[in-house]
Amino acid sequence: MSDHWYEDETGPLVRPYTVTQGRTRPASEHCIDLMSQIAAVDLDGSEPALDHARSSLLELVRREPRPVAEIAADADLPLTVVRVLLADLVEAGLVRVSAPLTHERLDDPELLREIVDRLREL
Repeated sequence: MSDHWYEDETGPLVRPYTVTQGRTRPASEHCIDLMSQIAAVDLDGSEPALDHARSSLLELVRREPRPVAEIAADADLPLTVVRVLLADLVEAGLVRVSAPLTHERLDDPELLREIVDRLREL
């Protein structure tokens, strides 16, 4: 596990696996690939109460659908932790996971540069 620390809503610094209650894999069978696109689901009613980590991820994808790798980089959390938290949001009906981009799109040099840049940020 990473030596990263994470500040939760109560203020103290905690290790990322604490945020996932010690889970290193999503509780569900959702396939959340590194390049899967994550989008927020529009809700008509009120949202369930979320902890700081999950609400931060939800806020990141409310703006626009984003790949998991980009979400992890922007959240400054390990990819394993982000996958667990995103699976929790899928189970809560707050986000949806779309298949990664097609192979043709992955041949786009501009997209490949963007992926490399984002991976370097991790």
